[in-house]
Amino acid sequence: MRKVVAFEHMALDGFAASHTELGLEWTFGAYSPDLAAFHDEHIRADIGTTIYGRKTFEGMRDHWSSVPDNPEATAHDLEHAEWVTNIDKIVFSTTLESAGWRNTRIIDGDGAARIAELKTENGGALVIYGSPTLVHWFADAGLIDEYRIVIHPVTIGSGTPMFRDKTELNLNLLESKSFDGGALYVRYAVAQRED
Repeated sequence: MRKVVAFEHMALDGFAASHTELGLEWTFGAYSPDLAAFHDEHIRADIGTTIYGRKTFEGMRDHWSSVPDNPEATAHDLEHAEWVTNIDKIVFSTTLESAGWRNTRIIDGDGAARIAELKTENGGALVIYGSPTLVHWFADAGLIDEYRIVIHPVTIGSGTPMFRDKTELNLNLLESKSFDGGALYVRYAVAQRED
């Protein structure tokens, strides 16, 4: 059984995206080399499929597809661009007609049924990268098994919240780690509710 994971960057005031550009420009200050290495070696170690909403997908596709041609790209950026290009990807969209990125499937119909089906298959974790409004939908549908959150030492004042109003979850801490740039990683399993 595959698990569904929400991987998010979160500002200290609870927002997962701003309303500017791709919405993650506020993460750059604390994104230290030790955090980058931890992400590559640990956070993404069990990922079999990445999942995006359309807006995040287009931003990721456009950015990472351009990295190999960028003469200023770091070795880390080149390696990550190769990984994210080659991994199995799903984008949820009712308007996207063509993905334009290798190994990408578009789901435009009954997403809950398709994800429930994918969870029964063998393979690595199904991980939502960013896409906080998609995370809200998955949470409402009871599809998220785990949250992996990098909390940044910044407040951004407004944006898309990590958790919507009236979201009720019981979470069990699986691990935590702090980084040189002041960010904190937490990993939580969603506890099963007792009705």
